[in-house]
Amino acid sequence: MSTIRKLKAEGRRQNTEVRCRTTDDKRQTAEFRFLLSVICYLSSVVLVFTTAGCAVCENSKLNTQCSILDENQESRIENRDEDFDFLEEELAEQMAEVADPLEPLNRLMFGVNDILYFWVVKPCAQLCKDVVPEPARIGIRNFFCNLATPIRLANCLLQGKGDSAGTELHRFLVNTTAGVLGFGDPARDKLGLEPAEEDLGQTLAVYSLGDGFYIVWPLLGPATLRDSVGFAGDQFLNPLWYVEPTEASIGISSGKIVNESSFHIGEYESFKAAAVDPYVAMRGAYIQYRNNQIQE
Repeated sequence: MSTIRKLKAEGRRQNTEVRCRTTDDKRQTAEFRFLLSVICYLSSVVLVFTTAGCAVCENSKLNTQCSILDENQESRIENRDEDFDFLEEELAEQMAEVADPLEPLNRLMFGVNDILYFWVVKPCAQLCKDVVPEPARIGIRNFFCNLATPIRLANCLLQGKGDSAGTELHRFLVNTTAGVLGFGDPARDKLGLEPAEEDLGQTLAVYSLGDGFYIVWPLLGPATLRDSVGFAGDQFLNPLWYVEPTEASIGISSGKIVNESSFHIGEYESFKAAAVDPYVAMRGAYIQYRNNQIQE
């Protein structure tokens, strides 16, 4: 009996130990799971904050880059605006250089010249182009260019352009002789000597005489007060001025204009079609053309 009791007691003791071990194992397992859940939670929190931080950094970088691009774009726009403002101011200054107090009368004369061109000059120029061969028309143009040598030569001397004056004299001698009274232009074709486009209007500008005001002359077209005085002064050196009778002089001058116009048929039409206000466009083009001639 005592042995049986000892065995039962030993069995109960072992069962108790097993239960304790099981309880300890369960407690350790629970603690491990709790610790693992805490670690996972903390990792998740760290990951979330890290991701958020990276996103914030990327956003800040993008915002910085965008701000830099915006600043660069704004600077480019400002530079463009400044360039346009400068061009507008320069154009306004150029337009303001020559007053136009006679604009109503000038517009009337512009309209008269426009009618004369389409009804008289252009038909005559077209007829000349159709009838007279181009080599003959070029010869006529060369003849009148050679005939105007005294005007260019005198103004080269008045402006102190000795080289240009020498070129004009050389051209006149070569073209009058080898060019057969100037109908040929061997000075340009063989020697490369270009005519100096100088007149009294440019000479007066060199001596600091202002433009005065803009004026449109019947038949003669656009001019300024200074260029009008210069044109009148140049006529004293123009051999055509001394042709008698006066009707012959006018006829020869008209023939010169018609012959020259035969080389430029269609140019005025294109210019007029491209302009919003042909009168203003012609005024601006003439002033710019004369300014370029003076500066050369």
